[in-house]
Amino acid sequence: MRIDAHHHLWNLSAVEYPWLNERGAMRFFGDPTSIQRDYELPEFRHDAAGFKASVHIQVGAADPMAEAKWIQAVADANPDWLLRQVVFCDLTADDVAVQLKAFMALPSVVGVRQIVGRAPGEDAKTGTNALLSDPKFVDGLKQAAERGFSFDLQLLPELMVAAAEVFEQVPDLPVALCHAGSPHDRSQDGLAAYASAMTALADLPQVVCKISGLGMFDHGWTTDSVRPLFKTCLAHFGPERLMFGSNFPVCSLSSTYAELVERYSALTESLTKEAQAAFWGDTAAAFYGFDVD
Repeated sequence: MRIDAHHHLWNLSAVEYPWLNERGAMRFFGDPTSIQRDYELPEFRHDAAGFKASVHIQVGAADPMAEAKWIQAVADANPDWLLRQVVFCDLTADDVAVQLKAFMALPSVVGVRQIVGRAPGEDAKTGTNALLSDPKFVDGLKQAAERGFSFDLQLLPELMVAAAEVFEQVPDLPVALCHAGSPHDRSQDGLAAYASAMTALADLPQVVCKISGLGMFDHGWTTDSVRPLFKTCLAHFGPERLMFGSNFPVCSLSSTYAELVERYSALTESLTKEAQAAFWGDTAAAFYGFDVD
């Protein structure tokens, strides 16, 4: 079964998303104007033809619980589509235990994401890189693990070594590295630094890697242009620890869904059938707890 392990849905009337309501602001992934509209499950299912299940990743709602409850309602209304979700929770908050307990009441919630790094320019403004040196963050990660949640890790290559030191302290927390670690510097030196930094996270057995979001830093990406990135991930994690994610509709700014699948199919065509099955669904099914035959 094919599973999209990383995508977003939004309804601008049901949930408030400050960044989607802000007009004229450029983001690190490009001009968001064309996606500042409702993007709901029927459209996503049309885009993701051939897929049977997916993982919704939190997307910057003003009220994370409101977003989580809306996604739960979507899951409840569409039992023929297997939908899991990863929610936002501030793991440094004094009431983190209360927040996590509340999320546990929603059956579709399987994990947490608190973004550590998006892009150099935006990170300088948000200060999220500082999470890695905050003891409260480590404690929050431990509490998430105790409750059976996974963690979706979004950060830059420059932060991988420091992140590995953090997650080494929480060995029972499953971690999914979002967007292949966001390799924003595609120069020869940048790719070499990326490959070196990746080792620290790949050495942790609880970490898997999503091949997603490769077009965010290069809207002209092709199969050949990202092949070095894929080879790096494959070499570090092995095929059994890679999973597919579309990052739609954000990555609709750089390709159609069909183009994205075609390019990833070309990247994985040399893998064994078992490895391809792992990439397209089996790894995500195990990681996010899908009940599949």
